[in-house]
Amino acid sequence: MLVDSHCHLDRLDYTKKHTGIADVIEKAQAKGINHLLSVCVTLEDYPAMTEMIQPYDQVSSTCGVHPLYKEAVMNEDLLLEYASAEKVIAIGETGLDYFYSPETKEWQIDAFRKQIRVAKKLNKPLIIHTRGAREDTLNILREEGAEQVGGILHCFTESIEMAQEAMQMGFYISVSGIVTFKNANELQEVIKAVPLERLLVETDSPYLAPVPHRGEENEPAYTYNVAEFVADLKGVSFAELAEATTNNYFTLFKNAKR
Repeated sequence: MLVDSHCHLDRLDYTKKHTGIADVIEKAQAKGINHLLSVCVTLEDYPAMTEMIQPYDQVSSTCGVHPLYKEAVMNEDLLLEYASAEKVIAIGETGLDYFYSPETKEWQIDAFRKQIRVAKKLNKPLIIHTRGAREDTLNILREEGAEQVGGILHCFTESIEMAQEAMQMGFYISVSGIVTFKNANELQEVIKAVPLERLLVETDSPYLAPVPHRGEENEPAYTYNVAEFVADLKGVSFAELAEATTNNYFTLFKNAKR
């Protein structure tokens, strides 16, 4: 069994590639991916996304505001209301992205802090997006006491030093299809160094399809390709990698249904 610990099911192509969410789930299950975490990026998107996934016990969700969506509503009370739902097992994705949007730094920091506080109120882990903001991300997590809830640094592309500091705060490191890319040598070395007991796998679909699917729209079924590559990279069997990452997911998200 595998878990896709980060996908955007409301953003997949249901006009050409898939006939509906049931089709996506069926394709994933055919590759041994039996649980999906559907990640929200704006509060405006949340109601439609949660309605889409509601019938499926094998799909959990998150609720939050992505750091690249400055125009989105960031209402702390509304987030608290939405994220209180049983199917919502995490807050996010939230975090900081100075690589693509350094000009919104102050807004990002404020939104990030507010979402950490909601996570602590609800005792739900965080899904963290971080790019080009290593120091601020770690400092804010510490200052806001994020170790009380832990979470995931998703689609990780940062340094081993950042990974180690995050793991010391109880966070897991999740790796996407980027690790399979030819130019991902530095990331591959980082993932080699992350212990199995702190590792997760994801697609971030519909983005970042792994080799051999580069150029396609990504989908949860391709978690298999990420896991296969990471197992080989770390010198462990596919079964060991699958068991470890699945156990890690359900250890972090105790309310997720197996």
